[in-house]
Amino acid sequence: MKVMQEHIDFPLRSAVKVKWRKMPHFTYPWHFHSEYEILYVIEGTGTSFVADNAEQFESGDLAMLGSNLPHFWRSDEKYHAPDSNELINYIVIQFPGDLFRASLFDYPEFHVIQELFSRSSRGIRFLPKVAEEAGKQVIKIAQSSGFDRVIQLLKLLHELAKTEEYRLLAGELYHQQNHDFTDNRLTKVLHLLTTQYQQKIKLEKVAEIAHLHPSAFCRFFKEKTGKSLSEYVTDLRISYACKLIIEGKLSVTQVCFESGFNNLSNFNRTFKRHTQMTPTEYFQRFHE
Repeated sequence: MKVMQEHIDFPLRSAVKVKWRKMPHFTYPWHFHSEYEILYVIEGTGTSFVADNAEQFESGDLAMLGSNLPHFWRSDEKYHAPDSNELINYIVIQFPGDLFRASLFDYPEFHVIQELFSRSSRGIRFLPKVAEEAGKQVIKIAQSSGFDRVIQLLKLLHELAKTEEYRLLAGELYHQQNHDFTDNRLTKVLHLLTTQYQQKIKLEKVAEIAHLHPSAFCRFFKEKTGKSLSEYVTDLRISYACKLIIEGKLSVTQVCFESGFNNLSNFNRTFKRHTQMTPTEYFQRFHE
């Protein structure tokens, strides 16, 4: 599946589009669009993928995505079960990059917002305390309309711009590279990896998707992501393992195999190398 370019249709040429959804699970695949996006998860858990970043999301998470940054949110498996009664509840705010004209940023009052837009080119996840307060503002925006909605958005952007309680998502190497999404080779591969990392990943199969010889693919992938194929897959598996451990429903052995590892001792070593903790210590950190 190739990455999709989403064309946002703004109703009646409205400056800001808001979608408030309650549904069984996230459905949109890998995609990008020229508009900026703020996504607030009111209820739901799963894994978010932003460029070369993969990590768990949970209820209360708030993220901001810059223009043309590829992303998708994948709900946990429990949401996809045929007999599931689970629902996700989220709000998406989208607005064009030229909503605030470049000349506006010449005024000092708007410098911090310009810096926020710049940071969002790598994707931003706001830490819980900020996300909680900003989430209330997101709901106000969803409940407003017209000029009031634009003013509320400007206030939200100002608050997000002032905080230092955030993390950038896409890696610096990814950010520095000029990604050509019309090629689609990388995004086809990333879609495969992010949806099948729990299974055995064969180099030959992945290289075939990119229409490259395995050795040429390895060079291509390292150049584009800054990681080898095995390093990238391992990062995805460890991220998922962390999520399972935090949930606390499975034993370490079950987490090992559920996240795609086939050897417990290798899983323990790899987990500690990535987190500086053993799986048991990681569990205790969140369940003391």
